[in-house]
Amino acid sequence: MSALPTKTRYYVLKEVGTYKNLEIKESLVQKPRSTEVLVKIHAVSLQYRDLAITIGIYPVGGAGLIPCSDMAGEVIAVGEDVKTWKAGDRVCANFSTDHIHGDTNPEIIKTSLGGQSPGVLTEYRSFPAHSLVKIPDHLTFEEASTLPCAALTAYNALHGPIPIKAGDTVLVQGTGGVSMFGLQFAVASGASVIATSSSNDKLKIARKLGAKHTINYKETPDWDQEVLKITNGRGVDHVVEVGGQGTVGKSINAARVGGSIHIIGFLSQESGANLNFVIPTLSKALLIRGIYIGSVSQFVDMNRLIDANPDKTKPVVDKVFSFEDAIKAYAHLESQAHVGKVVIRVSRN
Repeated sequence: MSALPTKTRYYVLKEVGTYKNLEIKESLVQKPRSTEVLVKIHAVSLQYRDLAITIGIYPVGGAGLIPCSDMAGEVIAVGEDVKTWKAGDRVCANFSTDHIHGDTNPEIIKTSLGGQSPGVLTEYRSFPAHSLVKIPDHLTFEEASTLPCAALTAYNALHGPIPIKAGDTVLVQGTGGVSMFGLQFAVASGASVIATSSSNDKLKIARKLGAKHTINYKETPDWDQEVLKITNGRGVDHVVEVGGQGTVGKSINAARVGGSIHIIGFLSQESGANLNFVIPTLSKALLIRGIYIGSVSQFVDMNRLIDANPDKTKPVVDKVFSFEDAIKAYAHLESQAHVGKVVIRVSRN
């Protein structure tokens, strides 16, 4: 086996307030502990949480944090007690490294990468062996780096207490990472998808990915009424809700009686202070569920879906930036010009 690297470059957030406070530092590579795996990180994908932490609107992390949670890489060394992984294996780490199966809890949440614990925007990092998942063979490292948060969040939403089934109708908001995976997983499951966006160009991409109906919410502000019209008054079975306070009221209106609303994001800047959701939630018998990513066992199940439907579930990568241009990657994410995921290529070879 070739000699292990001795140093790793990584990003650190000097001060909360802006992603422009990220800077590159260098440290020694530590040998993995007995139950750990040392991974060479090839690619990292960004999510809105990464941006929100640097700005200070997401209450975790802080000065000194190594950012980002979503990575794909290659095993280069294992601890003496590790039997499940070997050098050369291609892996992703789960968002919360101790979320193996079942519900999460406060102790598991403390292991959430890039916020409650140090992140993955580094050339080399050790992970607990139990936190890793094999990458589908047909995906590149850049594509696979989009799976730990965006893909698994969408999968958890649609395969929760009331799993998606063929013939369902799913509403996805916007064309970011979670919404695009929600669209793709819904199509792969035989469901019909309604996609919303403020951009007709982005909606064209959504249609190419399989969306049956699209709505420009700038042109049609009462998009919930349009959803009801499309569904002949029934409403949708699932809503992938990424807007938050500004959109959840309309999502409730767009859902069918007995439907599911999966609360995932808080992108909307509109005020929802006057929202009264209790009565409509009761009267429509809705399931409103917050999604905190997912477990390792769900990750494995999701990868089986991806393996079985490679064409329908190919990750949508908008743009790839070099490690040195990570700040530019954050700026591109902030611009909301992207469709799908923004990725940083970490490895230099």
